[in-house]
Amino acid sequence: MKFRILGPVESEVDSGVRAIPGERQRRLLATLLVSGNRPVPAEQLYAELWGEDPPPTVENALQAHVYRLRRTLQRLAGPHDSPPALVTRTPGYLLEIDPVDLDMNIFRERIAQSRAVRTTDPGFAVSALDEALDLWRGSPLQDVAAGPICQSVSLQLNEEHVTALEDKLWLSIEHEDPVHVIGDLKRMSSVHPWRERITEMLMLALYRCGRQAEAVEAYNDVRRRLDRELGMEPSVQLKERFQEILNQASSLH
Repeated sequence: MKFRILGPVESEVDSGVRAIPGERQRRLLATLLVSGNRPVPAEQLYAELWGEDPPPTVENALQAHVYRLRRTLQRLAGPHDSPPALVTRTPGYLLEIDPVDLDMNIFRERIAQSRAVRTTDPGFAVSALDEALDLWRGSPLQDVAAGPICQSVSLQLNEEHVTALEDKLWLSIEHEDPVHVIGDLKRMSSVHPWRERITEMLMLALYRCGRQAEAVEAYNDVRRRLDRELGMEPSVQLKERFQEILNQASSLH
């Protein structure tokens, strides 16, 4: 039995992908899944399931949701799959799963594989990134991300996702025709206007396509926006890249 959190929280069994019924069951399952086979204290689960307004009998309410989730996992598993064990473990509860049964872990493993061979085997690095990015079905934990644990994990995963997209675009600039990524870089720059790595890649891709004036303008756009909206200057790294483009440095080719 596998689980998917890179989008809605779902289970994957022999019969296909199955939704987890009940918002609090999904929150409980997601919190246990992202905790990496570590016990989650009951107090943290209270906050995850009920926020600042727990019921008067919150301990009993949590036990009831744990019981329901066990039943749900058994029912979803069916006759040909085994549900993970949801066990009581001081100071709270633990869901015992194989790390490879959670898409978040596969995503992170593929990213690590890609980075390990980025300079020695760029083709495999891109393939591993593609496998990682293909796991995404939307914003992670999108139907449970209100609690503090899931919200924190969701924010972290979104950051890792954008970084993986950047890594793939960087490899494309370095080892393929950069003209094919300019459109993607412009779209990402609009969505993430403060990520200077995206601006740097856009400048480099434009320059390598013989569009030096556009590369300069991309820098100036960011410089003006930083000054106008944040009262800041571009980073030292971005300034240095700008000077290299102005000077047509040989290192850019």
